[in-house]
Amino acid sequence: MTSLRKVWVVAERDIKMFLRYKFLLIMRAIWFVSQIALFGLIVNHMFQTDVQAAVGGSYFNYYAAGIIIAMLYSTTVFIGYDIYEEADHGVVEYLLSVPVSRKELVLGRSVGGGLRSFLYVGPMMLFILYLIGISNPLQLLVALLSLFLFAFGVAGFSITLAVSIKSSDRFDILMGVIDALIVRLSTTLYPIAYMPPYYKGVALINPLTFAADFFRWGAGLESAASVPPILAAFGIVAFSSIFTFLGIVLHERRLEGGGWR
Repeated sequence: MTSLRKVWVVAERDIKMFLRYKFLLIMRAIWFVSQIALFGLIVNHMFQTDVQAAVGGSYFNYYAAGIIIAMLYSTTVFIGYDIYEEADHGVVEYLLSVPVSRKELVLGRSVGGGLRSFLYVGPMMLFILYLIGISNPLQLLVALLSLFLFAFGVAGFSITLAVSIKSSDRFDILMGVIDALIVRLSTTLYPIAYMPPYYKGVALINPLTFAADFFRWGAGLESAASVPPILAAFGIVAFSSIFTFLGIVLHERRLEGGGWR
């Protein structure tokens, strides 16, 4: 079996494992529908003309594109919880016994963690694109490819934290804090023009801002983007490269010696 095939086998396993979270997936889907059908539409009618102009003419389109990125991020980080669960149940030792190298195992987990969330969010993303409309298919394709990289980077980020923190409880608390901050200190939900000055600096270097603005650019909402497409693309590539590398290296070191502990 080739190395690429082994990586895919590991990734495929993680994709199948993701389907176990039936309650979580259903609740996420309900949350998405409620955010779009209720919050997005209601708030869109509350904003004045100048605010609508600041987000490209429609806050609903701006908000809907951002919600997709928030969904992609929040579902991808669950790869870290999988790692803890497997460690607690002794599955790590089993995985180390199969004919797959540690590097292939860790790389497959990074790929699977990003790909499974992208596949889950994909139908919602298509629905949003249908509502927004597509003005430039090639531009959109470039943006979607960048979101693949973003998802892999988030998976690497979650794996990096999971293997760096010994307690699953601490990991859960930390991820809750990070989630509350990283989403709200970005342009996923709020236009940067209406943020307090001390928020703007953080928002402009936030990887979720890069992903949200690049997706908006791909969907034809160029005027709603706060970060230029080239800079956003560079930020996504840098984020993905750094945390995918860190996740692979740190996870592989934790597995050194044949176990998790």
